[in-house]
Amino acid sequence: MVAAETKVARNNGPLRVERACSWKEIVGPVEPFLEAVSQRLARQVNEFDPALAPYAEYALTGNGKHLRPTLVALAANSLGKVNDSHVTVAVIIEMVHLATLVHDDIMDEAEIRRGQLTLAANWGNEIAVLFGDCLFAQALKLAASFPTPEICRAVAASTNTVCSGEILQTRHRRSFERSRREYFRVLEMKTGELFALSCEMAACLSGAAAERSAFRQFGLSFGTAYQIYDDCVDLFSSEAAAGKSLGTDLAKGKLTLPVLLAWERATPVERSRLEEMIQNWQPAYMRRVSELLVRYETLPTTLDTLAEHLDRARQALQELPKSDGRAGLQGLTDFLAKQTEALGVRV
Repeated sequence: MVAAETKVARNNGPLRVERACSWKEIVGPVEPFLEAVSQRLARQVNEFDPALAPYAEYALTGNGKHLRPTLVALAANSLGKVNDSHVTVAVIIEMVHLATLVHDDIMDEAEIRRGQLTLAANWGNEIAVLFGDCLFAQALKLAASFPTPEICRAVAASTNTVCSGEILQTRHRRSFERSRREYFRVLEMKTGELFALSCEMAACLSGAAAERSAFRQFGLSFGTAYQIYDDCVDLFSSEAAAGKSLGTDLAKGKLTLPVLLAWERATPVERSRLEEMIQNWQPAYMRRVSELLVRYETLPTTLDTLAEHLDRARQALQELPKSDGRAGLQGLTDFLAKQTEALGVRV
């Protein structure tokens, strides 16, 4: 989105990448698991009323990366072999995630998701919001199928946290009084929580009570870093590269870290202009905002912050026994670091 050039030099050096892994290298060992998740997600279409089948098929058979199921698989692999329960919990978490995407696209008025029209763009907001509710309900119904209530309670609590994070973010739209601390809290609630749940439930189903805390911390830190990256994509990437509508955060008044940094560093006159543009947003303002983001070098600082969260994720991994699965989780942090560096270079 930024038309002007900006520096990619980092205040604290480059993002630390132990080894530049490709996505294929990371998911290769867990491809059978991810295929099982995809198949079971597709079968969930039959759990809805036949009249809802077109919406269910559209939502459940997309071409996403299945990051959360990947976390379940890699975490479970680090503790031994995966089993059918891990597949089920991965399907549950992915359905919760898909429900949040359906609702996010409505609120953001986004037309593109994963390279295709959003469910709301296809069938309208009323259908989309109600079907998002159906996805939440189906995920909890599936969670209730476990022999003990622990999984269902955990999924319900995380769903509550994610939705609460969305409400907090919505309440603070267009408010520059919102602190960076509040911004990170919302990131942990909205995105980090489901990443944390994925890792923690993998440990729970593997009987690894002692490691649950470390797995949860890894997921929370990695998920927060991932959302910071996604916020940067919305400002600095292109729709062709991202495969989704961009600029939606500013259009809806969501103040992400680069914008907050620009406001903090701007002159009083620039602050006032930035606030006015956000309050009365028009697409034509994007270039002027982009110029501020570049002038105050917000991207390098944001990337430094992202790197700190990736380091916390790596530190959590050090508490776990060495294994192929742990190496896979390490590979995820390296992959995100690599993608982040590539974004900086493109800008």
